[in-house]
Amino acid sequence: MTRSWFTRRTFYVDDLDLAELAARKDASQQRVSVVLPSRNEADTVEGVVASAMTLRDTLVDEIVLLDGGSTDDTRKRAERAGATTYDDSEVLSHLGPGLGKGDALWRSLAVTSGDLVVFVDTDIRNPTPQFVWGLLAPLLLDPQIMLVKGFYERPLEAGGVLQPTGGGRVTELTARPLLNLFWPELAQVAQPLAGEYAGRRDLLESIPFFTGYGVEIGMLIDTLAAVGIDGIAQVDLGARVHHNQPMPALSRMAFGVAQVAMRRLAAAGRAVDEQVPDTFVQFLRGEDGRLQLEQRRVEIVERPPFRSI
Repeated sequence: MTRSWFTRRTFYVDDLDLAELAARKDASQQRVSVVLPSRNEADTVEGVVASAMTLRDTLVDEIVLLDGGSTDDTRKRAERAGATTYDDSEVLSHLGPGLGKGDALWRSLAVTSGDLVVFVDTDIRNPTPQFVWGLLAPLLLDPQIMLVKGFYERPLEAGGVLQPTGGGRVTELTARPLLNLFWPELAQVAQPLAGEYAGRRDLLESIPFFTGYGVEIGMLIDTLAAVGIDGIAQVDLGARVHHNQPMPALSRMAFGVAQVAMRRLAAAGRAVDEQVPDTFVQFLRGEDGRLQLEQRRVEIVERPPFRSI
């Protein structure tokens, strides 16, 4: 595998000029939408919105939050910080209730108008404006680039102590091995499951979106098929601190990622074309100390290309 893509398509925020990017955006007359998926992120959402709002007069035209039924003050705090908010089930309501993060991102295309769309998670504890303008930069600098993935250091909180590295466990144990085995071009993407990425609307409306936590790997695989590896870029955004999920939750996320990979392999004739199971078996200790078997349904739905609806 050549490293040429990594050399050509890897950007670093320290090398970028914000004023130049604003001038390019103005000259191109492209609109920019920032989309924030959320669910019960009241502790962090205000800071994420506020950091994007600092770019409101230069690079960003709209900031939209899609909320997945929060029971805390997430929406109220996001609105107070300046975002336009929707409950994801209210958008394209004829399709039924929202089906998780990937579904919210797909539905956001119905309530945004940007030619360039930036997706940023709302659980970030150290948000900065570069999470937005860093992702926009490759799209403004090179018209051949269609999708930009963020990457960063991933500190891990263990025992109340924040370790400098160690996050991104689903990436390292599930997504990266799968990509190396079956889509080696994408093995050069540093953090394929990063929740911070940006794309051109033309691309985003032409590819399917998977619901749940399979959305990122599905988008990468489908973008590779649609525009090739040179249509993808990545940018180093520094460090990202967030609330780390417990291992059982990460295991379910990994199952969702693997489901999407298996579907794409089956569709390409590279795996047995059978229905991929969506029942996930885990084990936990009960109050009596005995091992208990727990079954959960981890359903992944494929939303069609947005322009087809």
